[in-house]
Amino acid sequence: MTRASGRRTGGWRAWCSLGAVLVAWAAASATGAVDPRVLPGPVDVARAAADLVATGTLLPALAVSVGRLAAGALLGTGAGLVLGLVAGLSPIGHDVVDRPLQAVRAVPFTALTPLLVVWWGLGETPKVLLVVLASAVPVYVATVTGARGVDSRLREVAAAQGVGRWVTVRRVVLPGALPSVLAGVRLALGTGWVAVIVAEQVATDRGVGALLTDARTWARTDVVLVCVALYAVLGLVTDALVRGVEHRALRWRAPGPVARAVAPTPAPAVPASDAPGGPPPARHPLPPARPPTQEPA
Repeated sequence: MTRASGRRTGGWRAWCSLGAVLVAWAAASATGAVDPRVLPGPVDVARAAADLVATGTLLPALAVSVGRLAAGALLGTGAGLVLGLVAGLSPIGHDVVDRPLQAVRAVPFTALTPLLVVWWGLGETPKVLLVVLASAVPVYVATVTGARGVDSRLREVAAAQGVGRWVTVRRVVLPGALPSVLAGVRLALGTGWVAVIVAEQVATDRGVGALLTDARTWARTDVVLVCVALYAVLGLVTDALVRGVEHRALRWRAPGPVARAVAPTPAPAVPASDAPGGPPPARHPLPPARPPTQEPA
């Protein structure tokens, strides 16, 4: 099986598992095994989503939430990358930067949200700042790990060639740390969506989180499921985008030419005489012995 066919098979398996969940959900709803007031069926949820789109409620809320994530994730990813390089390349920078960021990572979003609201009010600033904090820390941790994992001999060779520090970071450290950085970006976007959900449920009237809060207030379980499904789809879409960038940016790691270059050479053929059950090797006659030399009397 080729690698491309394996990827296609894996994609079908992932969609089949999701389809199985939807089929089980629809069957439970159709047979009455679950109270529709507790868990509406997929048809009811799709009808609620269509009504929200028709009334012009869902799409503006979606645009607001995506804008908050984009602004916060962009700033947080940049900050995490810079701080990660500082901490990964300098012991002094690590001592200065690491402890505060690790402390921020240990604080839950629900504890930071009231503090940001007190400092910055009820506008867009505290919501975007919460996404910045949520996305900066995973990128920082991944960048530190990637920068420290780069082979030190590569930097020594660059220093021996007279390459400057910033050129070494751009040409040696960043390419070597790129796999870890992109993995951190994937984690940062997932954490950023969690921060958006938390931020939009605190004194706001715009965004998918505000729509979710209103649906919870009025006991609209179908609208709540629409918002939950929308968050899930947005998370899958952003993760797929980063994975596409990762696939294109890390093509140099593909094992095609390297695998062909290091492929084992075929073993030399064994002569028929040395093979098991083969004819015995031919015996060559020994050369005649030389007569002993006589010493002079």
